[in-house]
Amino acid sequence: MPSSLAEQLKNARVIDLEQPRFQGMPIHPAHKPGYFYALHRRHRDTYNPALHGPRSGASGVLTMMEHSGTHIDALCHQACGLKIFGNIDSDTVETPTGFKRLGIEHVPPLVTRGVLLDVATWKGQSPLPRHYSISADELIGCARAQNVEVEKGDVLLVRTGFDTLWNDEEAYLQAAGVGKSATIWAAERGVAAVGADNMAWDAPNDVDPETGATLFAHIHLLTQKGIFIIENLDLRELASAKQYTFAFIGIPLKFQGATGSPIRPIALV
Repeated sequence: MPSSLAEQLKNARVIDLEQPRFQGMPIHPAHKPGYFYALHRRHRDTYNPALHGPRSGASGVLTMMEHSGTHIDALCHQACGLKIFGNIDSDTVETPTGFKRLGIEHVPPLVTRGVLLDVATWKGQSPLPRHYSISADELIGCARAQNVEVEKGDVLLVRTGFDTLWNDEEAYLQAAGVGKSATIWAAERGVAAVGADNMAWDAPNDVDPETGATLFAHIHLLTQKGIFIIENLDLRELASAKQYTFAFIGIPLKFQGATGSPIRPIALV
């Protein structure tokens, strides 16, 4: 007899949270050129019936920045005062082939409860205004309206509505994001990871008035709290289904010493 878990998996609806990857997709300026795929070997190249019978093969070459498309940041991706997570001097762990510590290969498979806070729909504006900075009060209000609570170990996903603009790089790069107070609130909940349907989780133009830091969440979550960040999610189907809690599965690739990895996250409901 199949286990109850196996039956649940068999009957679950799978919602894909990854944006498609293609040349010309939105890329943060810091990670240009971003993505290139070329068909290197075509079927005609390998078609040899005398040797292989009717079979032929095709294959391509992929060149891609770690931080392109839907991806997850390793803890070594950011430093604060040249210190990465654990107060480690970045100079002592960097090598020409990657990081000796805290590379993406150390990020465990994320299999846990996911929570969606669909701020765009809750505020009645999808997408939110360009560069809009979501506050802690807004995350709290959205969670209350959706009747959900963010708990320790969750993966928290926030929707700005800019997932609808993935095919428009100029507009997508002006996305709304999560502000300082909301980032601190999420960290205080003890989440395992956060993610959003924008390029950075952060609101792109925010500057922390206390430290002068841009991308405050990147130094607060990655370097201080050990919380992973997932970027460029497609949250449209999840939001349309009004599935605010779900089983989240996201598994990074084991690129040794790398600062990030493509990820294919899914929600099971």
